Amino acid sequence: QRCSKRARASTPAIVATARLLAMAPLRSALAVLAALAGAPAAEASQVLRKLVTGRRGAVEGERGFVRDIAFKHQLRFCNAYPDSAALEVVQGKERLTGEKPMAYKECRDVDAHLQTGDRLEFNIGDLATGAFSIADLPSTDAVLLLVVHRRDAMSSSMSFESHVFANLLNAQVAVIDTFTGKSKARTRIVDMAPPKKQGEKEEAPPPRSEELRFDSVVAVNQGLYEVDLEAEDGEPKAKEQLVALSRQSYVVMRTGVEAEAGESFPEELVVYPRSPLSALGGAARAPLSILAFACAAMAAIAQW
Repeated sequence: QRCSKRARASTPAIVATARLLAMAPLRSALAVLAALAGAPAAEASQVLRKLVTGRRGAVEGERGFVRDIAFKHQLRFCNAYPDSAALEVVQGKERLTGEKPMAYKECRDVDAHLQTGDRLEFNIGDLATGAFSIADLPSTDAVLLLVVHRRDAMSSSMSFESHVFANLLNAQVAVIDTFTGKSKARTRIVDMAPPKKQGEKEEAPPPRSEELRFDSVVAVNQGLYEVDLEAEDGEPKAKEQLVALSRQSYVVMRTGVEAEAGESFPEELVVYPRSPLSALGGAARAPLSILAFACAAMAAIAQW
């Protein structure tokens, strides 16, 4: 009887002890268990429940509020490999191109969970044609461009061009020459005037143009442009429209092959992505400006 009274009298102290232990490491768990030995079953159960619940919250609190930053890497594939068969990209057991492989001259954006050392395998039709190993990844959100093309005109070997687009306010354009053959060409960018609205009389200033060097990345103002592919003597070969939006990244490719064996494909110009003209709003005509630092500092397509 005296033991029971002593236990009931000490119950508040046990509860207080349990609350303290819930906020601290379990260094006195044995002492609490010894104290509970003489307490009624119902009160002992209540105390232990508080102890466990409080300890769980304490452990969660000990994990801290600092978390690792997860960067978003968007992978942009461009199939510049001239072949009638489509391109399939595989990472481990996952088909990054999904159920529909990429046709020649097609580009596609893929949200891939990449890590340094990952290996991407490329198949043309049923043939394993090439592989690309990721040496490093940027510690920031980025668009990772990977262009697949033919190494030379004599074989079917595959080659790659890659680039990490920087986080810039201006639109960025990667200019890549994947054409294989003896034909020479150059690209130019021309600022275009938007269509006149009904009743508009103001004459637009004459268009300006600048050369886009192959294997370079440039930054341009938001606006409507035309990209021209021309021979060395200035004869036009192809042209494509470019709607450049701020903070967006684009790729301009010269494609084709003069094959010494097998099928040949003509010179063509590919622009990706195709931003809608409506996204420009009233800023469809902006002075053409190519940032010089982009040509100088990014003269070559960087590996990643």
